[in-house]
Amino acid sequence: MKDTADGGARAGSRGSNLEDLRRQNLGAVLSLVHANRSITRAEITHATGLNRSTVATIVAELESLELVTVSQPVDTKRVGRPSTIVGPSERHIAVALNPDTDAITIGVVAMGGRVLREFRFDMEQSPSATQTVSTLKALLRGLELSHRGSVLGIGIAVPGLVGARDGIVRVAPHLDWRDEPLVEMVVTATGIPAWAANDATCGVVAEGQFGEGAGEENVVYLNGGSGGIGGGAIVGGQLLTGQGGFSGELGHTLVNSDGLRCHCGAVGCLETEVNRNDLLAAVGLETATNAQLEDRLRTLYLTDPNVTAVVDRQLEFLGIALRNFVNTFNPGIVVLGGFLASVRNATGGALQEAVEHSALPGPASEVRIVSSTLEDNLLIGAGELVFQAVLRDPTSVAVHDQSNERRPEPLAAG
Repeated sequence: MKDTADGGARAGSRGSNLEDLRRQNLGAVLSLVHANRSITRAEITHATGLNRSTVATIVAELESLELVTVSQPVDTKRVGRPSTIVGPSERHIAVALNPDTDAITIGVVAMGGRVLREFRFDMEQSPSATQTVSTLKALLRGLELSHRGSVLGIGIAVPGLVGARDGIVRVAPHLDWRDEPLVEMVVTATGIPAWAANDATCGVVAEGQFGEGAGEENVVYLNGGSGGIGGGAIVGGQLLTGQGGFSGELGHTLVNSDGLRCHCGAVGCLETEVNRNDLLAAVGLETATNAQLEDRLRTLYLTDPNVTAVVDRQLEFLGIALRNFVNTFNPGIVVLGGFLASVRNATGGALQEAVEHSALPGPASEVRIVSSTLEDNLLIGAGELVFQAVLRDPTSVAVHDQSNERRPEPLAAG
């Protein structure tokens, strides 16, 4: 069982008045349900320290707000009365948006990190911000007719630098976006509250909450996509965001001082030396899913000299970057997503061995390098942008239909 999501007061702590205490307890219990996806009332009682009658009252109120569902457990054959199971409801949803160089992906995300529906719109060229918003608006019209739930907000995972306070995309180089007021554009077009963050930041939050990093206090996430490499870090249970929300540009770590010039102006960045296009070309594919790329790499690595050379070169530079991240952040786990996971899966323990031999002995001995197994982690992380406000104050859903005015705020770790 996972602890409550961070950011809120612990259950039972004293607020400024009874109403504050009630909201805190509601938030603590809802956060437990959200993080665990399914949890018994007895487990909630144990985790929060609240008595059984108080937990029963809180669960009943959350159920009345249609934030959780309550069901009777399957007979466990244990002595005593089985405890009621509490799970997140699908009544209140987030819409997640992820524009990329080759597609616009939109998901319907429920609490508990569940993607209920996903829509992918392939693009012949990188979509503009205006085109992205228009695609979202058109889909929302159809969604209103097919989904009876309440849309709490729109979370946007952007492959670029996003201001935490204003939602302006300062630069998304692979999309050719600069100073796009994306959050304002979405709110104006849809009338729905919106939040935006870097896509890899969304990814690390999802991995820390529901994926390979669940239960870990120190996590580094590195994602390889069609537009480059992004990353994020959770240290001591806290998401590192930086002064303006721009931290996590791990793809621009120097790995080769004699390397190629990056679009950012520097030389030898990780994402110029380790990239998907070179791998696709080496295995003879023009386009492919990450699963298809992985299958081809498994077949040809160590049997085709050209493929071996390309992969080994990328492994070398990726190993240099991971050594730096391990030495800097001292993570317990490094999670690789996208085509980086494909490379790791196809080459066995090569990256783990590289880090163990090159990083400092202390952090090197404590880290595991794994591949993400969480599907749609960018969409799930974008959904977390929306759900954070509800987790802090579950009663806010009661007035959602009366007012859509919510101030965007930075994303926090799960």
